[in-house]
Amino acid sequence: MLGLARHLPQDVRSTYLSFAENGLALPFIDEVRRQGFEGIVLRGNFPHVAASVREVAREVKRLRADVLCCSGYKPDVIGWGAARLTGVPVVSVSHGWTAATWKVRRYEALDRKLLRWMDAVVCVSMGQAEKVRRAGVPEAILAVIQNAVGGDAFTMPDVATRAEMAGWFDEPPQWIVGAAGRFSPEKGFAVLVEAAAMVTRTHPQAGFVLFGDGPLRTDLEHRIAERGLLGRFVLAGFREDLGRFLPNLDLGVMSSFSEGLPVILLESAAAGVPVVATSVGGIPEVIQDGETGYLVPSGDAGSLASRIRDLLDNGAHRQAMGRAARERVRHEFSFSTMGQRYYEVFRRLVF
Repeated sequence: MLGLARHLPQDVRSTYLSFAENGLALPFIDEVRRQGFEGIVLRGNFPHVAASVREVAREVKRLRADVLCCSGYKPDVIGWGAARLTGVPVVSVSHGWTAATWKVRRYEALDRKLLRWMDAVVCVSMGQAEKVRRAGVPEAILAVIQNAVGGDAFTMPDVATRAEMAGWFDEPPQWIVGAAGRFSPEKGFAVLVEAAAMVTRTHPQAGFVLFGDGPLRTDLEHRIAERGLLGRFVLAGFREDLGRFLPNLDLGVMSSFSEGLPVILLESAAAGVPVVATSVGGIPEVIQDGETGYLVPSGDAGSLASRIRDLLDNGAHRQAMGRAARERVRHEFSFSTMGQRYYEVFRRLVF
């Protein structure tokens, strides 16, 4: 969403309102301000919905905002209420639903109903648009605007960074296979650990690295140890400089059960790294199977392992896929296109 603001026409002024999330949102707000936009940390949050709605409504009035754009189920609930109080149109950006916990499932059920009453709903993939349609959202308010990456994602490998990554393993691997995301059930990282165990039995020179953190970290640590992967499957933690590491991977992997259109997939492609990914959500809109990566069924560790082996065994094919992925993202998933399409949605609501 910050990349969007940088690529909207100059007559658009963007301000960001963010929940504090126990301090987790502060680095984002700092970056918002560093890039020259106004960033405001809200005092309210769930479950104090009424107070949060009033707080956002006060900010909307102060800013004399023309449109309120909401990203996520909590912003949808509070933003819709604030927009109705102030009389401004409200747009929801629908990324996807994870059903990660009973509380999240309850909020997401509310979100599905609330989307019907938005002034516009932007889906980040055609796959998500189908889910939104099934939730009863009218076609007249629906738009599909795929996620994008900026020019800074088109980075090249670096010898020093590759050496740094190799040092994370007990022995420097011949190939480094990487993944990134929140350690939560919908990401399928337990399946990735199973696939890694299969791959390393036939390709012991392969190393796996997983960037991120989350509630399943302890479970993943146990699985890695049980499968004999200690020293060959590294949990590298959450990294603000992830873009520095991506181009130094030999191969990317996505094991998700559910996705909208993951930005990490676009960033990997921009870095020239082919990805083996599950065929869910908007992933098939990015990966052309056999050309820019491989698609496999979700939950199938054997298929995931087989395609990883295929690309480890064929360096020329792997590199050709990476080049094709980079060119596809460069031409079809640019922020300039994304910004123009959002601008059209905003203008339609304001004028």
